[in-house]
Amino acid sequence: MSIIEAVAPLHEAHRDNHTHRDVNGGWLRPAVFGAMDGLVSNLALMTGVAGGAVSSQTIVITGLAGLAAGAFSMAAGEYTSVASQRELVQAELDVERRQLRKHPVDEMEELAALYVSRGVEPKLAREVALQLSRDPEQALEIHAREELGIDPDDLPSPLVAAVSSFGSFALGALLPLLPYLFGATVLWPALLLALIGLFACGALVARVTARGWLFSGLRQLVLGGAAAAVTYGLGMLFGAAL
Repeated sequence: MSIIEAVAPLHEAHRDNHTHRDVNGGWLRPAVFGAMDGLVSNLALMTGVAGGAVSSQTIVITGLAGLAAGAFSMAAGEYTSVASQRELVQAELDVERRQLRKHPVDEMEELAALYVSRGVEPKLAREVALQLSRDPEQALEIHAREELGIDPDDLPSPLVAAVSSFGSFALGALLPLLPYLFGATVLWPALLLALIGLFACGALVARVTARGWLFSGLRQLVLGGAAAAVTYGLGMLFGAAL
């Protein structure tokens, strides 16, 4: 009895502390990529135009156009990509559902063989597979997890991906525009704010992925800064040529 009493609190503590982040949801990846892409692409676009020695009004119009075009493009791309992925998964689930209906015994033996390959005793593996196969929907879920590596009840949403991508791209692309919208007439305030935003985004992503925040922030800062420097140089080159 004392062993049970000692183990029970351990199970409770493990259950309370042993949690994982959502790695299958449809919002995190498009939100992260959207914010990064919005910052880098619009900063590079604006610095490229600024390198051509144009007016601040032209830079603002260019930045707004880049924000709108990029946000809609990202949203459409994410929606199509996730919807296509979801349709492919549904098609594979339909195939598995038909196999379970037409060849239930073969599918049960296949599941048992899979458990045997993972070290379960053959007799026990067959008993487990038999019990799991009694419920068609549960059998489909088990086969989907084991054979396809997916959870039929946790598929990413195309709408969530599109909205996340649109919003995060727009926010990221807005950052280098803010100084100009508040009256700035030179590039450096926009560049400084965008570089700070790049570092902050990289550091924030590190909190989600458990990567070092300094490394992640500096990496994003260097990549975004390099893109801005290259496009500014190209803008100066083409501006002088024209």
